[in-house]
Amino acid sequence: MTEAGVNGARMPSVSAPEPFIQVKSLNYLYPDGTHALKEINLDIPQGVLIALIGQNGSGKTTLSKCLNGLLKPTSGDVIVDGLNSKETSIVQMVRRVGYVFQNPDHQLFNASCYDEIAYGPRNILLPEDEVHERVIEAAKVVGLPEAYFGEHPFFLSKGMRQRVAIASILALRPRVIIVDEPTTGQDARQSYEIMDFLRGLKETLGHTIIIITHDMPIVAAYAERVVVLGRGQIMADGTPAQVFAQADVLRETFLEPPQITQLAQRARNLGFDPGTLTVSHMLEQYRRLAGEPAD
Repeated sequence: MTEAGVNGARMPSVSAPEPFIQVKSLNYLYPDGTHALKEINLDIPQGVLIALIGQNGSGKTTLSKCLNGLLKPTSGDVIVDGLNSKETSIVQMVRRVGYVFQNPDHQLFNASCYDEIAYGPRNILLPEDEVHERVIEAAKVVGLPEAYFGEHPFFLSKGMRQRVAIASILALRPRVIIVDEPTTGQDARQSYEIMDFLRGLKETLGHTIIIITHDMPIVAAYAERVVVLGRGQIMADGTPAQVFAQADVLRETFLEPPQITQLAQRARNLGFDPGTLTVSHMLEQYRRLAGEPAD
């Protein structure tokens, strides 16, 4: 198809780039017959931070494992970087979509941080000089000093163990990184540190970051897009403000928006935006409604 160009000349149209991940009519049934995912359709571009939310058993983890090839669709398709997961080896899939487990202790098994980060590149039979280059690169990205290379990962703090786990995924140079419950078991400061780090990967290196979480304030503060799952289906998909404004969907999926959003929803009849996500936004609306001049 063409479109008119300068002086009426016909120019080839420029189509939008294909999403990096395309999920088409995905169904997944476990061996016991549990229908975990039902007709999932989802497009995921590069360079975004997406939150998958929903109650336990909603299908979040199953969907994530389908995205990186750990699970193959019962029917439908998952296409990553042009490759259909049903026809692609797990090695090729994890080089494109990395998965960081909820508990880093379930992922780490080598006796040193260096060997942990080097495991993936060695497993795909890269030469040792390139393995070393990737270990240095990944450790630098996650902020792991080389002085830690000889340490056993289990001697580190949980936050540092999580960074080692992420580095082990980065060493494969995937374009998408899925992190399951990145803030579980961490205090507020540690939670925001790890989320700042993940957002930095997106902004500086162009990674797509997908987090699976129950932490609604983290979703409000960091996610650009929110996908709500319930009973194996997508119940809502949009910006945090759009999703948190859908009180019926949240109630049906047993999710609670951040407290500032709940306050705005209760004050909707006073003119407040029910999709409010931050205190500063709430204060701006208050000043406007009160007729106060802007700062």
